This record gives sequence, C-alpha cells and structure tokens, in this order.
Amino acid sequence: MPTSLFAPLNRASPRAAALLSRELTIRCTESISEHEQFGSLRQHRNPTRVNSVYVAHPWVAEGARRVRFGLYGVLPPDWSRSLEWVQLAEELGFDSVWLADHPIVHGRDCWTYLAALATGTRRIRLGSLVSCVYYRPPVLLARIVADVDMISNGRIVLGLGIGDVAREFAQLGLAYPPVRERQAALGDCLQVLPRLLGGEEVTLSGAHVRIDSAAIRPGPSQEPRVPILVAGGGEKVTLRQVAQYADASNFGAGDVIGSAWTLDDVRRKYLVLRGYCEAVSRPYDSVLRTYFGGVVEFGESVQTREEYVRTVAGEYLVLHGDPKGCCGALPCAS
Repeated sequence: MPTSLFAPLNRASPRAAALLSRELTIRCTESISEHEQFGSLRQHRNPTRVNSVYVAHPWVAEGARRVRFGLYGVLPPDWSRSLEWVQLAEELGFDSVWLADHPIVHGRDCWTYLAALATGTRRIRLGSLVSCVYYRPPVLLARIVADVDMISNGRIVLGLGIGDVAREFAQLGLAYPPVRERQAALGDCLQVLPRLLGGEEVTLSGAHVRIDSAAIRPGPSQEPRVPILVAGGGEKVTLRQVAQYADASNFGAGDVIGSAWTLDDVRRKYLVLRGYCEAVSRPYDSVLRTYFGGVVEFGESVQTREEYVRTVAGEYLVLHGDPKGCCGALPCAS
C-alpha cells in the first residue's frame, strides 16, 4: 500500500485539499484490508537484522503507521501568497510540499524557493519533485541541499530524476541525451550524493560524473541522513536504482512519471521493486512507496470527470471533481 500521496493542486486551495485528504485517508485505509495482496507487500521485520546499510529513515518508518499526503504544484507568482499557501498547508496537517525543478518552464529555481519556504515554516517537509541530475553538478547540488537542510532544521527530501523537458535542456544550454544515457547519469549521481551528504570525501571517475576528493562540510543537520527519493516507474532500471540507493520511490499516472495508470500497474511495479530489494538483501519496508496523484482541480461545484492532458513534460491523467468523487478515481485509493 503506498504510504504517501503527492497531489498536484494547481487550482485548489489547501482548505479544499484538506477535505480531499480526509476522504482519501478513509479510502486508502479501507483499501489496505480490501486489497490484501497489495497491502501484504509490507514486510514486518527488523531492517537491522537483514542489512544494516538499509535501516529505514524515520520519515520512511512513519509511513508504515499512517497514510500521509503531500502537495505539489506551481506556486502563485506572488511570493507572499506562495508563503501563505504553504503555511496554510502546514497548519492543515499536510506532511510535505514539493516543488518541481523547472527553472525556465516554471519560472523559478526550486532550491531558492525551498530555502525561503524553510524560513517561514516549522514542521512540514520540503522537497524537490524532482531535481534534474543534469541541471547542477552533484557536488554543487549536495552543497545546496545541505545548506537548505540546515536552514530548515532537517526537513529536506532530495528528489532526483533524469529530466524530461527537451526544450528546457536546450534553453539551459544542455544536450538532451537518450533515456538510457540519462538513467546512467542518474546512477552515477546516486553513487556519490548519499556519500557526499553523509560527510564522506568522495572521488569518482564515472562515465557521467567525475569528482576529485570532494567533501561537503559542514553537512546537513538531518539525522541519520537527508532522505533521497527517485522518481519514475521504469521496471528495468529505475526501480532497481531505487532499491540500491534511495529512501523513497515515486511514480504516477503520466507517461514521464512512471506510466502507473491503473491499480494493476501500481501493484506490478511494487512487486518488481520488492524483487530488486530482495536481490540486494534490503527490507522492502525501508523504501517509502509514494504515488503522484493526478488531482488538479476539485471543489464541491466541480463535475467529477477524468481527462488526459498533454503538457510540455508529457501526458497525464487529470481528475476533476468534488473530493469524494476524485478520491474514488485515484489508482492508489481504488
């Protein structure tokens, strides 16, 4: 059973989102027993007895106890309204707020905004969904993440991905390699980022990342580490990378976010992830399974419907409607 849902709410107020959150909590909790073969993917065992390297991060471990909800979206252009929106989300009890790393498409640098939001909030987690590994060298990214984690007093999640907007790559003066090459670059970054954020001195001569004796000191304030989320649902490469390196997985109903269009898709991908975890002697429950929900508009007066929307980043399943209607249509809540 996924333990976190990230809902993109481009046209919804956090108060409306709170209503949806309550409805989804009921549906997700019911579905744990209703779909036992799905919920039984949990392994009730002590991670330290399997492999001490993969002890679950506290944020991950909390997900085994309750269903949580995070918000993702394009913040209002006015900074004061953006801050008020996130502060209200915190007040209403949302677990997290996530910003995309599209400095040109979205018109802002996500890490600058996350640092600013960290100064105006106290409890809510803040994360990138997701940072493109091509937009910043890994040592620079690790330095930025450590700084923002210190500013937030240990509330940052580093989400990573391969990038999916060819036009933005060109606008930033970057080549847009094929998917396999971008996946390999992500793999190189995953080899070094956890070590850099852990205070190690790192040297790597990889095909895509070359580092000579770099260390991030002072490091982040979060203990035992800054959790790393890897986005995508690729069953040959991405989910294997999750099992090897990440604290959390994220995919959803979109052709560039994992193509998890149905509940059967979600089930299949989690079974694949479980297999990769077993291959590296990792407890399955040390990975937080999160789902990117396609809710962009809802309210009591909105007609419930589904549609497929094509954006510059790909095709997505979009849900419109009242909270009760929307929650029943989400694959992770069916």
